[in-house]
Amino acid sequence: MSLLNLIDVDYSVGGPLLLDGVNLAIEAGERIALIGRNGAGKSTLLRLIDGTLQPDDGEVRRADGARVARLEQEVPAGASGDVWDVVAGGLGELGAWLAEFHHLSHADVVDTDALARVQSRIEATDGWALDQRVTETLERLGLDGDAVFDRLSGGMKRRVLLARALVAGPDILLLDEPTNHLDIEAIDWLEGFLKAWPGALVFITHDRRFLRSLATRIVEIDRGQLTSWPGDWANYVRRREERLNAEAQEQARFDKLLAQEEVWIRQGIKARRTRDEGRVRRLEQMRVERGQRRELQGNVRMAMAQSDASGRKVIEAKGLGFAHGDQVLVQGLDLTIMRGDRIGLIGPNGSGKTTLLKLLLGELAPARGEVKQGSNLQVAYFDQYRATLREDWNALENVAEGRDRVEVGGGSKHVIGYLQDFLFTPERARAPITRLSGGERNRLLLAKLFAQPSNLLVMDEPTNDLDVETLELLEELLADYPGTLLLVSHDRDFIDNVVTSTLVMEGGGRVGEYVGGYGDWLRQRPVPVAAATATATATATAPAPAVTPVATAPVPAAPARRKLSYKDARELDALPARIEAMESRLSELTAAMSEPDFYQRDAASAAAHASELGEVQAALDEAYTRWGELEDSGG
Repeated sequence: MSLLNLIDVDYSVGGPLLLDGVNLAIEAGERIALIGRNGAGKSTLLRLIDGTLQPDDGEVRRADGARVARLEQEVPAGASGDVWDVVAGGLGELGAWLAEFHHLSHADVVDTDALARVQSRIEATDGWALDQRVTETLERLGLDGDAVFDRLSGGMKRRVLLARALVAGPDILLLDEPTNHLDIEAIDWLEGFLKAWPGALVFITHDRRFLRSLATRIVEIDRGQLTSWPGDWANYVRRREERLNAEAQEQARFDKLLAQEEVWIRQGIKARRTRDEGRVRRLEQMRVERGQRRELQGNVRMAMAQSDASGRKVIEAKGLGFAHGDQVLVQGLDLTIMRGDRIGLIGPNGSGKTTLLKLLLGELAPARGEVKQGSNLQVAYFDQYRATLREDWNALENVAEGRDRVEVGGGSKHVIGYLQDFLFTPERARAPITRLSGGERNRLLLAKLFAQPSNLLVMDEPTNDLDVETLELLEELLADYPGTLLLVSHDRDFIDNVVTSTLVMEGGGRVGEYVGGYGDWLRQRPVPVAAATATATATATAPAPAVTPVATAPVPAAPARRKLSYKDARELDALPARIEAMESRLSELTAAMSEPDFYQRDAASAAAHASELGEVQAALDEAYTRWGELEDSGG
């Protein structure tokens, strides 16, 4: 029996139905990727599934006792307090009591009367099992319950909110753009975690590698309709293209027939005397059908303003160093960027990627070393926080800046027409940008950016909130960009498809330079870096019950090496083989969980499988830690 069914559901926000008579069944254990153009109704569908919204017509039918939890796209405004409080909040009123008990029992001076009152409430609702569940969930996700939520990074906040969704023990977990604001290591960790999670999963993502890794089924929203495809991205792309071609041919045939019938109905008096009334009725029905047709939304058409070429040497850095307080972000960096280079910056959140960009652009003075910029540089900057958009201007004013026309693609274009290339209708172009969605704001920022002549393009997280079609067009545009590109992104496919070399923030101020994209870096990185990021690499192919992200704090001075004992030396020699065996077993366990019939097994078998997977992952983490200890000790 399905966990949840949508039956002939309609939903509208004005204009054509956002969802038009859709049907969807969610089965236990499956992982559904929900895709579609920006504004197609993906987030709306998640809200209908969790009951936040009610359909205009049709029914959302849940199995008895089926629980649903949703991780929202943005951090809720009201989320505050300790991490323990935020996570317990996923349990509703009981969670509030548990949080109160947690604070009272950890206070320096215990209020015994208040503690007794809240304890009696918890006992009356058999709440202690849920208290243990909060603790286990925090441990499982590697979270400190006493940490202050507001002081966490964006990525760690997302992890806390995931814990909040999981603590209710949902049968269906809904994730809206879960990789936004996560660095690559955290995305790898999340992939592994969700692969091991036994419940049903429905998620929205623009990260194609994340989608390919997780999805067992792809559900597309297109012009109000849902279409289900097997969870193979390449197969989906091919079959969707075939469907659209067939649809275009059928519509062309229909339009030709309609045109012929319109000619017939307008013939002279003699023809009207002998007119077939049945044919007239068919024509009237065809007119209605044509009027109700919903056209496929067009693609963004991107073109860049042209600029004179920069000098051959764009930027040169020598002995570059910078620290933020006690944290060394860049140390002793020598770097030469030549015209036409397309360079990606990779590293954990907080490791200094944006700081390095500002140092190279001269926006920040280095603590040590020097930066020289080449001649005739024209810089266009895409800011991940969209700070270059003025909130008191509409979309048209943000791009036009007092002009009527923009120079793009070697020609002049009216600003309204230019914005239509980025899917802004004239009405939408004049609307306040406070009403724009995240995807629309990103498209607007791209439109503003590409209207500026440039020969050095700097893009800091440009892929958030963009649909896949727009991402692919952006990749093509950047591949043909004649100038120099500096790109910060956590989208692994985007990096691989765009850049020719990468700079990697390796911690302790080290910045490694590698040929190629993310996948090339994985193959080239030296053993010390691999050990430092072992957690992320292991979880890219296998799930982890709890993983600590790569540290970005400065690496302390190495202690004096000592000679290893005979026992430790033998242990160090044996570790590579042990690690290889454990990684092989993890791959086998993960592959088994990806089989379609895995969740049709009995519950005990599935639980034993998941338990073994968690044990192997924990042992692997411990082995990597031990390897690092022995290496540091003199191995």
